[in-house]
Amino acid sequence: MTTTIHVFIFCSLAAGKVSIEADRPWLRVRLLRTAVLECCFRTNQDSIRTAWIKEDSASGPNPVVVSDTVTAGHKIYRGLTCGTLKLTQARLSDGGLYRCLLNTSDVMTHGTYLQVYEPLKKIINLSEKTKNNILMAEGLLLFLCVFLPSVALLFKSNQLSALQRTKARREEENIYQGLNLEECCAIYDQIDHSETAVGPYQDVFNNVEEIQLENP
Repeated sequence: MTTTIHVFIFCSLAAGKVSIEADRPWLRVRLLRTAVLECCFRTNQDSIRTAWIKEDSASGPNPVVVSDTVTAGHKIYRGLTCGTLKLTQARLSDGGLYRCLLNTSDVMTHGTYLQVYEPLKKIINLSEKTKNNILMAEGLLLFLCVFLPSVALLFKSNQLSALQRTKARREEENIYQGLNLEECCAIYDQIDHSETAVGPYQDVFNNVEEIQLENP
């Protein structure tokens, strides 16, 4: 079938009557939304009409049946003649390859593949106010996670400094407590008495040296 289509296209182009434009290769729409397909071509004939063919792996090529939700039409835009197919409520079964068949020359366009998808359903439907409250709670928790360890570290540092000061003060008190004031006074008295005892002897020695120096 593909070989036959290529022969038809080649013969039509050789005659110079129809020039097929490239179709949109792929279109993806949400379930129950509107899908618009187009097939455009250049021609010098006014009687050319298009018929839409849908191809899928399950049923093969089948003509598209027009209904209340599926409408076909034509439009002319900048020298191009375009056949249109509009699906107002696309269903999952509407997915497939859509191609235009030109009635006067039996030429079929390259086609557009339509994919209809169903969005994922939300497991938990939250309002905007609830989302904002959750974001605020997350920000508060993040702040606490950063602030509390800093405060704890600062408090611990102050405790260590206080312990070091207390230890230094106790060591200083222990030094003063180890001294006996009575013994210190007795030692000082002995030093004074020794200086007093040595003083006169030093004067006698000085006088003797002076007398010896005066005798010729």
